[in-house]
Amino acid sequence: MAGLLRPHAGGFAALVTLQVIGAVAGLAPLLAVAELGRALLSPGPVDRAHVWSAVLAGVAGLLVRLLFTAASSGIGHLLDGQVQLTFRRRLAAHLGRVPIGWFSRRRTGELAKVVGEDVSAVHPFIAHTPGELVSAFVVPLVSLVYLFTVDWRLTLITLIPVLLAVALVPLMMTPGRQREQREFDAAMGRIAGSVVEFVQGIAVVKAFGGAGRTHRKFLTATDEFADTFLRWARGMAPIAAGMQTALAPPFVLLVVLIGGTVLIAGGGLAPADLLPFLLLGLGLTAPVAALGHGFDDMQAAGRAVGRIRDVLAVRPLPEPGRPIAARGHRLELRGVRFGYDAEREVLRGIDLVLEPGTVTAIVGPSGSGKSTLVQLLPRFFDPTHGSITLGGVDLRELGSRQLYRTVSFVFQDIRLLRASIADNIALAVPEADREQVVRAARLANIHDRIMELPRGYDTVLEEETGLSRGEAQRIAIARALLADTPVLVLDEATAFADPQTEQAVRRALATLQGDRTIVVIAHRLETIADADTVVLLDDGAIVERGTPAELLSRKNGRFAAFWRSHRGDEPR
Repeated sequence: MAGLLRPHAGGFAALVTLQVIGAVAGLAPLLAVAELGRALLSPGPVDRAHVWSAVLAGVAGLLVRLLFTAASSGIGHLLDGQVQLTFRRRLAAHLGRVPIGWFSRRRTGELAKVVGEDVSAVHPFIAHTPGELVSAFVVPLVSLVYLFTVDWRLTLITLIPVLLAVALVPLMMTPGRQREQREFDAAMGRIAGSVVEFVQGIAVVKAFGGAGRTHRKFLTATDEFADTFLRWARGMAPIAAGMQTALAPPFVLLVVLIGGTVLIAGGGLAPADLLPFLLLGLGLTAPVAALGHGFDDMQAAGRAVGRIRDVLAVRPLPEPGRPIAARGHRLELRGVRFGYDAEREVLRGIDLVLEPGTVTAIVGPSGSGKSTLVQLLPRFFDPTHGSITLGGVDLRELGSRQLYRTVSFVFQDIRLLRASIADNIALAVPEADREQVVRAARLANIHDRIMELPRGYDTVLEEETGLSRGEAQRIAIARALLADTPVLVLDEATAFADPQTEQAVRRALATLQGDRTIVVIAHRLETIADADTVVLLDDGAIVERGTPAELLSRKNGRFAAFWRSHRGDEPR
C-alpha cells in the first residue's frame, strides 16, 4: 500500500498536520470547562482573570478546530479522489498491456470488483482514517498530560477502560480472524461473479431451461456467504462486545467515580479536581473506539489494495525495444507448444504454414485447442515453446501497433462499446468516412438492420437500442472488414447468424480475399467447403491436414469420420 500511495505523500502530510492542530484545539473547550469548574468550586475568591482566560481559550480552540478539521476533511476527500483516479488509470493502463487472453481466464465479476469496489474501498482509509487515527493518538496524549498535572493516581485509574479495550485489539487480528475475513471477501466475489454471469447469460439460460440450475448456483454462493459471515460474526461478536462495554460512557464514569470517591474519602484529592477526569475520561474512550474502526478500514483497504496489486503484478505482454517490420504476411508456426499452466499443455508441437491468399479452416472436437491456436496468432498469448512468425519476423519482435494493423480478428464473444454504430464499426480505423463504414456494413449484411434503428449509424448502443448476438457479430465482422488487415482470424464468427447472413458474409470474404490470409475456426462443417486447407486438431496436435475434397476422400481418415459424425450419418 505504501508503494502505491507514495506519490501522494505530500497530501497525506498536509492532511495529518491540519488534523493534529484541529484535534489539539478541540480539547480547548473541555479543558476550559474543567478549569472553570476547578476555579469556581475551589475555596476562596474566584480568580476572574483565570476564568476569562479559560473562556477565551475555549472559544478560540473551538473556532480553530472547526476551521482546521474542515480543511483536513476537504483535503482528505480531494486526496481520495486523486488516489482513486490514479488507481483506475494505472489499472486501465496496465490492463491495456497484459496479454488479451488473460481476460478470458478471469471471471468478469471478479475483475469488475477490483476496478470498481476495491478501488472505492480505499475511500474510508484515505478520507477518514488518517483523521481518526490522529485523533486517537493525539487527543489521549494531550489529555493525559493535563490529567497527570491534576492527579497522577486518578489518571492511571481513568486509563483502566482504555487499557481493557486496547488489550482486546490483538484478538481481532489473529490469523484465524484474518482468514475468516479473506473467506468473507472471497464469498462476496463469488456472489458478484454469479450475478454477472446470470445477467449476461439470462437469455440463453431461459431459452434452454437452465434457469433453475443457474439460480441454484447463485443460491449456493449466497448460502456460502451466509455461512462465512456467521463464522466471522461468531468470532468477532464477543471481542466487539467486550470493547464496546469497556468504552461505554457508563462504565468509564463508574470507574472514574469509584476511583475518585476513594481518593476524596482518603483526603488525597480535592472534590473539584474530580471534574476534569469526568470530562476528559469520556474523551479518552471515543478516539480509541474510532481507532478500532480505523483498523477495520485499514484492514479492508489493505485487502483491497492487495487485490489491486495482484492485477498490477500480472506480467504485461513484452514489447520489443526495437520493433522489426514484417516482410509480408506469411504466417508460420514452428514447434509451437502452449499451456495455460505448467501442468497441462493445450497445444503440443504445432507446425503450420498459412500462406497469403489462402483460407485455412481449423476443425476438431471440443477442447482440442482450436481457439487457443488462433488466439496465439494475434498474440493474445505467447507460446511457451516454439515460435510464430509473420513475414519472417517472430511476433515477439513486432510492435503491438504493427501487429494489430496486420492481424484483425472476430471471435464468438463479441464486445461492443457504448458508442454509436458508426464508431463501433470504425473502431480500428477512426479516420474512416461514412461511405467506407456503410460499405463494410453492407458487406457484413447488417446495413439494412442499422437503417431500421432510431438514428441509423448514429444510434448509440445500450442507450438507444440493443442488438442480438447475431447482429453484434455482424457489426464485429464489419469492423474487421473495414480494418482491411492482411490477416483475418475468425473464430466461428457467424455462429449466431442466420444462413442467409452467413452466405452473404462468406461471399464478402471471398470477394475481399485477394492476398489476404484467412484463418477460420468452423463448427458448422459446411462453412469450410471453400477453404484451401483444412487442419484437424485433436488433443492439441495436428492429426490431419489437406483440402476438403482430399480429406473427405479418405474413407477411413479422421476428418472423414469427424464430418460424418457431425452430419449424423456415421455408419453403424
